[in-house]
Amino acid sequence: MTRYDVTIIGAGVSGIFAAYELASSGLRVLLLDKGKRLEERSDSYIGFGGLGLSEGKYNFTNDFGGELERKTGYDAALQLMEGVDAILCRHGGSAAELYHTYDPELASRAIASGFGILSTKTRHLGTKLSKHVLHEMYDYLKSRIDMRFDAEPSSITPKDGGGFAVMLPDGIIIDSEQVIIATGRSGNDWLSKQCQFLGIGRGEARVDLGLRIEMRGNQLDSLLKRSFETKLSFEGEDYTATTYCMNPRGRVVLKLQEGLAMPDGQNYREKEEGSSNLNFTLFIPNRFATLEEADVYFRDTVGRINRARNRIAAQRLGSLREGIMASNEPGSGTIRPTLEAEFADLRQEVPGRYIAVTLAFLEALEKLLGEPIDKDTILYAIDGKLYSPAIETNNRFETMVRGLYVIGDCSGTTHSLSQAAASGVYVGRQLASKG
Repeated sequence: MTRYDVTIIGAGVSGIFAAYELASSGLRVLLLDKGKRLEERSDSYIGFGGLGLSEGKYNFTNDFGGELERKTGYDAALQLMEGVDAILCRHGGSAAELYHTYDPELASRAIASGFGILSTKTRHLGTKLSKHVLHEMYDYLKSRIDMRFDAEPSSITPKDGGGFAVMLPDGIIIDSEQVIIATGRSGNDWLSKQCQFLGIGRGEARVDLGLRIEMRGNQLDSLLKRSFETKLSFEGEDYTATTYCMNPRGRVVLKLQEGLAMPDGQNYREKEEGSSNLNFTLFIPNRFATLEEADVYFRDTVGRINRARNRIAAQRLGSLREGIMASNEPGSGTIRPTLEAEFADLRQEVPGRYIAVTLAFLEALEKLLGEPIDKDTILYAIDGKLYSPAIETNNRFETMVRGLYVIGDCSGTTHSLSQAAASGVYVGRQLASKG
């Protein structure tokens, strides 16, 4: 039986940052992941780095991206995220400039038009720089802690007198004083089984869905005078819709997740030349009593559009408003689509709620801009953001099982790279101080 002081299950950003804090503590630390080493990865979500290997967009804010401040306190959460940024920069992240989205003049105008402004400091690494930073962190960790890949534990069993027996797929049993679960959204099925076995409760589940909007690159110039991007919230009677992943000069790209195809945004830095368009998603949240109900809704809605293939449906704003399909083909408008899609009547493709909210949002946006939205603006169906149900933990992310911690997005508390990483820093520091 191999003994460790701390075993971290999951090598996404929360697990990596927890390991980073523990690496110089003198404790024996093991990092496990069901995926591959960074250089061997082919999966977009699983393996060293997790989702951090994608766009690498770190929003350092309490305004969105999770509720870390409920565990740590408001100011402490911001300080933890500053610590995350310091680690990123230590390993090459400073090559991407930190920018701020807050604009007091815009905030005042937005409120008058029915919007809220969510502000953040952002370091958007992009895929290439994210990979470089993760390589640097991997090299730092590999000489200080143990790491195993293709190693999803089959069980975590509390031992009499404290500690855990962690059973690996090859039959090896790890004896660990403390265990940190950091499996992200992709580990939901595995975590559900562990929670059931350990008697740990889980809360409601959430799925955000929305149309990705691709518009003229200069359409939002009056909003982006002093900021590279902005994040708007828009409230209706039974919803709060929020813009997400705004990419000036970027492209709309295909995202494959859990066997389904969705339109995603790509930063302009990922190509030698940017596009002449701007894109973002308008997300509307949906809440469900259980993870199973949330997954069924997600798969039914997206799967209906995909039609058992990687199909994305699209429509131009003018024809959607008019309820016709005229002038709707890819090459027929002034805005050229950056993602191959099948142009169709979106009212026949997605639930009416998403159409109604998007049109109301764009009408209010026209008021804020003081000009009409280009009728050739393209709407793609449908983007999705998945969340894990909240796990019952105290303000240290410790479950009712003493010595067992759940951090990052699988905890249901964080919903972003920055807050997930910060939760890892937070718990890593706690356990390092105990050593």
